Amino acid sequence: MRVGVVGLGQMGGGIARCLDRAGQLHAARDSKPDQRRVAGLSEGVSDDIDACDVLLFVVPSTTQVADVMAEIDTHDGQIIVDLTTSHPDQSKALAETLRPRGLAYVDAAMTGGAAGADAGKLTLMMGGDAEVIAQIAPVLDIISAQRFHLGEVGAGHAMKLVHNLILHSAFLATCEGLTLAEKAGLDVARAVDVLNAGNARSFVTEVRFPRDILGGVMNGRSVISNLEKDLGLARRFADALGGPSVYTDLTHDVLRTATDGGDGGTDFSYLFPMFEGLAKEARGE
Repeated sequence: MRVGVVGLGQMGGGIARCLDRAGQLHAARDSKPDQRRVAGLSEGVSDDIDACDVLLFVVPSTTQVADVMAEIDTHDGQIIVDLTTSHPDQSKALAETLRPRGLAYVDAAMTGGAAGADAGKLTLMMGGDAEVIAQIAPVLDIISAQRFHLGEVGAGHAMKLVHNLILHSAFLATCEGLTLAEKAGLDVARAVDVLNAGNARSFVTEVRFPRDILGGVMNGRSVISNLEKDLGLARRFADALGGPSVYTDLTHDVLRTATDGGDGGTDFSYLFPMFEGLAKEARGE
């Protein structure tokens, strides 16, 4: 199968490099002309995504997937793999527009971060036809370590919204707790050690704080606006289901305060030192 990747940022660049190393990347494209060079792809990789049998989209949302699909020359049997974080209603709508063109669509929301993309160790949450997913398994094996087929189109994106509202809410709760620990005179790194020895441990305490924050690296390889976008989608998703959305709403309010204040382009690791100010502002203090 000829495989193409659309979107060569932090996540897409890693995915494309994994496919390239495996000799499976036929084409790659990004809205920024210089991004192919930044991604470090082989010279033989073209930008002819129209000819690909499988197209992996690693763009901001399903809206961008639809925009690209409206522009390119497609062929019957092409498989579109949407790796974005998007609303399941958008996924279903896009699948319906692609079906009459003979195109199959799979939503395959991912987690694992840029490091997981670099290593080909992503976890994919998938919705779509089981036979189509089985057909592209050799491609998915190159970029992922775990895959969960959760149901029909839209199920993968629904699960990703649930995943992210929990993850980002846990991150901000940890920021709040460690801010209080610091104000109480406790050593933050030592406090993280205690959390990791007890029942409050999580990916946030085991990986994110030690790797991205405590050593002063402050490079989670994503920005606050991405988290705000995810929680905005999760909030809309929860509202459509009639809730509950207590923590979803609180987390989104804090993240939106940061983006409204002009910090959307800041690496999300800085949410820890920013947290006290953001929390007060979000509460109107």
